[in-house]
Amino acid sequence: MPRSDRFIDLIRILRDGKLHRAADLAKATGVSVRTTWRDMARLQANGVPIEGERGIGYMLRDPVALPPVALSRDEFEALRLGLGLVASGADQTAARAAVSLRAKIAAVAPTILAEAGSDSFVFSSAEAARAAPHLGLIRRAIREHLTLALAYRDEAGEDSQRRVRPLQLEFWGKVWTLLAWCELRGDFRIFRVDMIQGLTPDGGAFLPEPGRTVEDYLARQARP
Repeated sequence: MPRSDRFIDLIRILRDGKLHRAADLAKATGVSVRTTWRDMARLQANGVPIEGERGIGYMLRDPVALPPVALSRDEFEALRLGLGLVASGADQTAARAAVSLRAKIAAVAPTILAEAGSDSFVFSSAEAARAAPHLGLIRRAIREHLTLALAYRDEAGEDSQRRVRPLQLEFWGKVWTLLAWCELRGDFRIFRVDMIQGLTPDGGAFLPEPGRTVEDYLARQARP
């Protein structure tokens, strides 16, 4: 891999704001740890706001804009199909964003998009349609670490009021689910978004805490 491409990959990895060991960075970029040390020193010397050193690890404190990315025709095709899928979905916030992004791409690559034609995606799931009004707020709450007041009716028809820390949204082809930390139960819970009867910000916020993150949930699921 050319060194310039390796630098871009390193910055992409570090943009999550977490501490990364040199050994892990080396494995991800296919080079030796010694080469990674040199790469990090070179990036730091060129003004990239990377903190850390050998034996400790590295992290990126401030946002860094990456150079424009050149996409192949196949990559454009994958991007076009994905945008078409989102633009045809019931989540109007995401659909508007997909239409806007497609217009921006068309401004710089009109020939490729024109040659690709168009696609129609049909969402026949009533569950996805019922979930759609809540998705924008949930995504915002996940992004900004906002707590939500949630009125929920489970599959047995039982109603409950919850205060949750939303952690992750997933789409299963028919239904959307929300992984959250439930303050009422003091534990992780998975809610079907189409069964949410009401959802509002309650004015609260939270910071990630040990034992209450997506990673903690996944680790628990992986245990025998």
